[in-house]
Amino acid sequence: MKKKELKLVVTFHTTADAMAMEKVCKEKSVPGRIIPVPRAISAGCGLSWCAEISDREEIVAMMKTAGIEEEEIHECMV
Repeated sequence: MKKKELKLVVTFHTTADAMAMEKVCKEKSVPGRIIPVPRAISAGCGLSWCAEISDREEIVAMMKTAGIEEEEIHECMV
């Protein structure tokens, strides 16, 4: 079993927002991946974006530029 690490987890209001995040991140080579929302977090959508905590500023800036609205940004064990 993979060891859990502290990660940045971005949750979204809708699945469409999560899919838009994945598309833009792939186009712009922004690190991270789509994962199911961890059990410790409650969110409107069942998908979230997981990345290294050190990538937070890059991810937030990209989301602002692309017009993607997060529900919340968490730091949790994934």
